Amino acid sequence: MNAAVDIKIERAMPPVMPWALIAAACLASFAASCSGTTRAPLLLDIARDLDVSMPLVANLVSLTSVAWGTASAMGGWMSDRFGRRIVLIVAPLVLAITMALQAGAGSFGEVAAFATLGGLACGSFMGVLFAEVSSHVADRQRGRALGWVMSGQSFALLLGVPLAAAVGSLTGWRGWFLGVAGISLAASLALLVTVPKAAARPAGTQRGSFKGALSARVLGLLGAGVIERVCYGLAAVYYATFLQVTYHLSLAGLALPLLVFAIGNVVGTILGGQLADRLYDRLLTFALAMAASGFSALALFVWHPGLIVSVALGFVYVFLNALGRPSLMASYAAVPEKERNTVMGLTGTAASVGWMGAAGLGAAMISLGGFDGFGPLGLLLGLLCSAAALWCRRRNTI
Repeated sequence: MNAAVDIKIERAMPPVMPWALIAAACLASFAASCSGTTRAPLLLDIARDLDVSMPLVANLVSLTSVAWGTASAMGGWMSDRFGRRIVLIVAPLVLAITMALQAGAGSFGEVAAFATLGGLACGSFMGVLFAEVSSHVADRQRGRALGWVMSGQSFALLLGVPLAAAVGSLTGWRGWFLGVAGISLAASLALLVTVPKAAARPAGTQRGSFKGALSARVLGLLGAGVIERVCYGLAAVYYATFLQVTYHLSLAGLALPLLVFAIGNVVGTILGGQLADRLYDRLLTFALAMAASGFSALALFVWHPGLIVSVALGFVYVFLNALGRPSLMASYAAVPEKERNTVMGLTGTAASVGWMGAAGLGAAMISLGGFDGFGPLGLLLGLLCSAAALWCRRRNTI
């Protein structure tokens, strides 16, 4: 059955959203993101406790990113081999165990080993999570459904990071890691209840393959996804440092600007899901959002007359970036059901490559000319991502 037939069948489905499944998926997305993102305010605490340098602890981001991307590429195969349900239940449970083991670790080596296992667990289920939700909604609902799932990642930035700082100040980093373990366990139980047993692939069901899934259009979309994550990562990783260098802000002074930045991400993701379902030309929506975000990056990093203006431009930049992502994710999901596990798993690999590219490019730009180079780079990447999306749009046969 080709993708066009799949979409016609899905459009005949009643527009009933599986809210319980979406809520469980959102919680799992939140747990996965918290396992890495919320480490940021605790870096010094971890370094002092384990008697290592802070940059060494910060390198856990790269370590877990590589593990996440590697496992994500295999997530589709695992769900084809064992069924989505077992992957979606076991992987968050493994994440919970690894977070608890990190909380009890006595050395940095142990933390690094368990963090790597946690990255493997996250990567193995995030793409499968998107594929499962996509399979239970009609095509015209996918933007909203996937937008809500992705909002779990945004809430990790909005709520998880300040919560980590608050809990960490009371119980230390180990107490917060145990808290994330509890959230991951709750996500596993929620998916146990909400993911139907039909998600376990019946014997004899046709499986997809990497070769069959990786059409020229899908490869183009994955390339656009890498560039989009580089664009987002440049700001997510370096925005706080940019404000500190430009306006000499203290850590306390960063709180409100980072809150505004996080709100822009959440609002953009939710509204982007609405647009993805109301404006059926999703790739055009994504292309326009990325082009606009490129111009806002130029303004953000080149023109900084005052803190309020820079904070407002940071909101606009991350809002526009998040606005287009649900359309991209819904476009990924518009493939035949047998290929969806593979394609959605590879989105995590693309995202990991993008995050690593953002860290490397950002560091190179800072060493060459400071943050002013981020503006032209962001514009170039935004326009390149937009061009890739428009190329994929021309190859869209659905």
